[in-house]
Amino acid sequence: MANADLEIFWLSGSPYAWRGLLALEVKQLKYISRLLDASKGEVKAPEYLRLNPRGTVPTLKDGEVIVRESLAIMAYLDRKFPEPSLFGANAQQVAKAWRMISEYLSYAHGPLIRIIEPLYFSRVAEKKSDLLAAVPQVHAELERFQGELADSAWFGGEAVGAADIAIYPFIKSLLRAAAKDEASPLNLGLLPLEERFPQLALWMQRFERVPGYGRTYPPHWRP
Repeated sequence: MANADLEIFWLSGSPYAWRGLLALEVKQLKYISRLLDASKGEVKAPEYLRLNPRGTVPTLKDGEVIVRESLAIMAYLDRKFPEPSLFGANAQQVAKAWRMISEYLSYAHGPLIRIIEPLYFSRVAEKKSDLLAAVPQVHAELERFQGELADSAWFGGEAVGAADIAIYPFIKSLLRAAAKDEASPLNLGLLPLEERFPQLALWMQRFERVPGYGRTYPPHWRP
């Protein structure tokens, strides 16, 4: 099942790159980790731009095959290494996985980023009104995600899958942003998560017990 040719290029803390790492771990694949350093310009270096002309992460290299963009990487891995399946074993499960991913991208991703980025990059003062406007939208979407977990442990059903992998890194990033000192006076209503969104908190705890999760955790987030 393992493939010694698999290499993944990533940045610490990138939720997009985190998707790729998590997919590899959930699929129980062996891979070579290529952690890049943006501060040294490694994502804009000529040798990396030959792999990914946009200079983004993640990039997966499988022998001569180059796959860019996190969702494309997840789909590629699932087709090439079918077990365990990320997107589902039947048409209904595949449809649910893509519905959840599509709903996240269409309705939740933008509002989450409007909160995360100002807090990560010390731009709260200039972005405060827009950040606060995004808060009720984020709350509404988190409630919807929580509702999806009312009768199942995972967004796809009985096992961790593509929808969980696609969404988890961004909610984890949101909570990290909400824990910053600059967020305290904003009253974001996100922490502690177990009080406001208990089913979502339990889902995150389950995710963090997935084998291999620790290998994917952003190095610069560690104490």
